[in-house]
Amino acid sequence: MTSTTLRVNMPQWQGGDEPAYRFGAELLRWLAPPHDGPEETVAVPRPDGSAPPLDQGIKWRDALLAQARAARAAIERHDPDRIVTLGGDCLVDLAPIGWLSRKYGDRLGVLWIDAHPDVMSAAEFSHAHAHVLGMLLGRGDADFTAEVPVKLAAPRVMIAGMQGWNEAEAPILKELGLRHIPATDLAETSQPVLDWIAREGITHLAVHFDLDVLDPSHFSPLLFNRPDAATDAFAGIEQGRMRLEQVVRLLKDVSAAADMVGLAITEHLPWDMLRLRNALAELPIMKA
Repeated sequence: MTSTTLRVNMPQWQGGDEPAYRFGAELLRWLAPPHDGPEETVAVPRPDGSAPPLDQGIKWRDALLAQARAARAAIERHDPDRIVTLGGDCLVDLAPIGWLSRKYGDRLGVLWIDAHPDVMSAAEFSHAHAHVLGMLLGRGDADFTAEVPVKLAAPRVMIAGMQGWNEAEAPILKELGLRHIPATDLAETSQPVLDWIAREGITHLAVHFDLDVLDPSHFSPLLFNRPDAATDAFAGIEQGRMRLEQVVRLLKDVSAAADMVGLAITEHLPWDMLRLRNALAELPIMKA
């Protein structure tokens, strides 16, 4: 039987309330290798400069919920064995991992490669991209968690590359019982993650790769390198410490240890390319 890999393009920006996520997702789609299988693009409204509506403590809640449901419907049309998702903010992984959890059940493990745990809810933070892993585990907004009929089990989730967390996240991590491996432990080896895969008997693996796990001094298209940000804009927010080649090595190693059935790449913010695009749009000859 032929295995199907669905590619989902989801230029969602409202989860982080950052319009530049849309451009980052569009450029990521162009950068990705050619794909011969089925492909879906989730319709996401373009930013128009309007203020974000706040509903039940979540910015852009209605739009985000509609987009999550559209992504789920797109996936269900294809019944894929594997899903590659190109985002967009981190919330784009709600529908893909929700689908994979339903399809593979307790055979599935989730490797969350991220500088942050993404386990908060509206009670702690209004940006839903910081809620997504919690939602997949059953914590948070009821309408979003309902989109995940088979919730993840904490032992089959590993957060990789997270070096620290904030005061709000600490009790949630303890409550959920989530394990994590810091970037320093993965600098030279993938063994801690491979040990987890073996210990839990994981045969199928979904990977969430938030680019902000990368060290902003070595990888530029990240939120923390926003050129117009105030000097203290990211004070108190944990920044990534991994290098791209370390993450690539980790992904290759885990692919050899389990069937990678999901990969989402998120939070690509190519600030210089965005500046160049906007600059070119100002030139009269380009409009002729």
